[in-house]
Amino acid sequence: MIHGFLPSERYFPYLTWAEIADMTDKENVVIIQPVGAIEQHGPHLPIIVDAAISMGVLGKALEQLPPTIPAYALPCLYYGKSNEHWGFPGTITLSAETLMRVLREVAQSIYRAGFRKLILMNSHGGQPQIMEIVARDLHQEYGDFSVFPLFTWRVPHNAKDLLTEQELKHGIHAGDGETSLLLSLLPQQVQMDKAVREYPPELPSDSLLSMEGKLPYAWLTKELSTSGVIGDATTASQEKGDKLLQSLARGWTKVIQDVYQFRQPIVK
Repeated sequence: MIHGFLPSERYFPYLTWAEIADMTDKENVVIIQPVGAIEQHGPHLPIIVDAAISMGVLGKALEQLPPTIPAYALPCLYYGKSNEHWGFPGTITLSAETLMRVLREVAQSIYRAGFRKLILMNSHGGQPQIMEIVARDLHQEYGDFSVFPLFTWRVPHNAKDLLTEQELKHGIHAGDGETSLLLSLLPQQVQMDKAVREYPPELPSDSLLSMEGKLPYAWLTKELSTSGVIGDATTASQEKGDKLLQSLARGWTKVIQDVYQFRQPIVK
């Protein structure tokens, strides 16, 4: 099952070149490039977490997508820019330059095939900026190419109803949310007996700076966590993961529909 979580009829590599050549309304067909990472996620989760989340959420979204909307998933790009996790064995990272070049050349291949709408569906928090740079440069070079640099977690979802306030603020890596999702997607690969709770050291209460957000500072995971976890994995459950997965999938179904209907705004 090469397509994994994805519906086989929505898996781009299963098409023949003749089927792609004969596709109608190709400029509005939505092509989705899932992007993950292979990096440490604490002692309890496999290093495939981000890629698994991309594929799992996208698979559920495509299952729910109306059949009248043409959308296809490319194979997941498993490797990403993960050098913030260098301090932990098993992390495999590309440089920013390499990742940008790979994304750009994949996109150019999609463009040459006649497609004009590409979603970069990224699930790794260390590389949204790369998606944004690539998308802007591609659209600048190919004016009729709409590229969408989207982060899996930015669609509407129900995490606020499932996670604590502290976890929503600081649980950015291998905590309750990601662990719960993996319990839903790959339960046999989760070792809950090794789950830990570890939050980063606090900055002064009057500081405007933060790990992430409007005024971030650069950090490496080994500086903030001895376990590789930034959050509370001990409170995760499959029930929460099932609810979170369904919520994210609904958001992504809507996003894909919006991209299909999208027309580039241009001042007349």
